[in-house]
Amino acid sequence: MLSEHFVKEDSRDLAKINCPVCGLSFKPSYLKCHMRTHTGEKPFECTQCRSRFSQSSHLNSHMRTHSGEKPFQCQVCERGFSQSSKLTIHMRIHSGEKPYACEVCEKKFINSTQLSVHMRVHTGEKMFKCEACEKRFTVMCNLKRHMVTHSEEKPYECEFCQKKFNDASCLTTHIRKHTGETPFQCEVCEKRFYDSSSLNSHIRVHTKEKPYQCFVC
Repeated sequence: MLSEHFVKEDSRDLAKINCPVCGLSFKPSYLKCHMRTHTGEKPFECTQCRSRFSQSSHLNSHMRTHSGEKPFQCQVCERGFSQSSKLTIHMRIHSGEKPYACEVCEKKFINSTQLSVHMRVHTGEKMFKCEACEKRFTVMCNLKRHMVTHSEEKPYECEFCQKKFNDASCLTTHIRKHTGETPFQCEVCEKRFYDSSSLNSHIRVHTKEKPYQCFVC
């Protein structure tokens, strides 16, 4: 029986074929699929958005974004996902696992995308540019928030006085003037402030720092 086992193992190894490009070994049935990673061929097309894929399984997974099907469910919070890989990443929120660590500051993240975005803090890369003023940002959400400053749109309205703002954070700070909330506290004298910028300005009273210089006198 043991000799038969080794014969079967050997026959499986012999059945594998090396990729002529990268040298990795695959079964003949999968080698054709693997070769598409080198050729860029994507024969499977989505009939709804025309996105193309190299494997039928990738297309099937993509189709769930159109159908809304979410067969992979979190056993903790019951949230559903269209792909098993997304469920795996989500589960790290519950487990606290952060397998992706920054090599510079050792800060950890639950997925590679978050790590890539974080690395721009160290590299200074700002790949998202405002077409109006050419100011650059590290992440798209900051660019979108900035773009509102160029428009007349003010979608955020105060429920107390109906004053409108073009940025959600500005509205949040404004509402504190109505509620009296002052979450930012000076560690020296314990005075409290509506926002962090007011606290930072106040701190200079204690540090005697004067960062703004007159260029005339």
